[in-house]
Amino acid sequence: MGTPNSAGIVAVAGEALVDLVPAPVGDYLEIAPGGSPANVAVALARLGVPARMLARIADDVLGRRLRDHLTVNGVELDHAVAATEQTSLAMVAVGPDGGPTYDFRIDGTADWQWTTGELAGALDGPVVALHSGSLALTTPPGAAVLRELMTRAAATATISYDPNCRPLLMGDPADVLAGAHELLAVADVVKVSSEDLDWLVPGSTPEAVLEDWLGRGPAIVAVTLGGDGVLAGTSAGLRARRPGVPIDVVDTVGAGDTFSAALLAGLHRRDLLGAANRTALRAVDAGTLDALLDEAALAASITCSRRGANPPTADDLSARRG
Repeated sequence: MGTPNSAGIVAVAGEALVDLVPAPVGDYLEIAPGGSPANVAVALARLGVPARMLARIADDVLGRRLRDHLTVNGVELDHAVAATEQTSLAMVAVGPDGGPTYDFRIDGTADWQWTTGELAGALDGPVVALHSGSLALTTPPGAAVLRELMTRAAATATISYDPNCRPLLMGDPADVLAGAHELLAVADVVKVSSEDLDWLVPGSTPEAVLEDWLGRGPAIVAVTLGGDGVLAGTSAGLRARRPGVPIDVVDTVGAGDTFSAALLAGLHRRDLLGAANRTALRAVDAGTLDALLDEAALAASITCSRRGANPPTADDLSARRG
């Protein structure tokens, strides 16, 4: 194992927005806190990992609701920015298979207006990992600032990346793929869904993309396959295929975010986060990799069994494992 980091903080950078989701009864929408990075931060905190949210949160009714949600769940907001812009909105529709589709209202909203100065102290303290992904890394003008933060953080922290594609807003997939390739050179841990890959690299297989992406720099790449489980590998040559967890799916909102958080939580618990532990991370054995993937898949399945982005606690996972 690497250097102990049990008190180390995992920072998460990106959007904290409001989802308008279908109500359980009736033909109307209700407000739910969301945003892929914010979901990851909440899931980390629920799993017992010190989590710091780097977000620009509006000082409006919806922004205050987001702050309350993050605070109640134990996410540190000392480094969040009190933004003057409005809160971003995502309207969510859930299909018969539980899969979500999104419509957004994000023009000029708070999440994308990062300046370099706002992130000057983002990595203060014992930050052992930085996670980011989704719209925050593709939406100007703030995307470039967050990408620079990830590059800078690599000197001291494990870098975790999830493309979490939103085709409606991200533009040309070829451009997004080029940007993803740039981040793969910085990232240590990458989670990507097969749905993302269908958009980014149509016609390629998950196996082919796994090999390509592992050759671009990460220590671990995991491709989630929905109900079919997860395909993963390491830069040292390990390959793994783990089955899905049988579950009655309510919806899949937040499942991928939970997977990323649980994967990081497993690495945190095993003292494998932080730049000083990069060599140990690259040398994980097959048993450790399988255990990490199984834990993450179980956590994601629990989220799928609930409405919305409602990740499990550490106690929830323990109860499911028996």
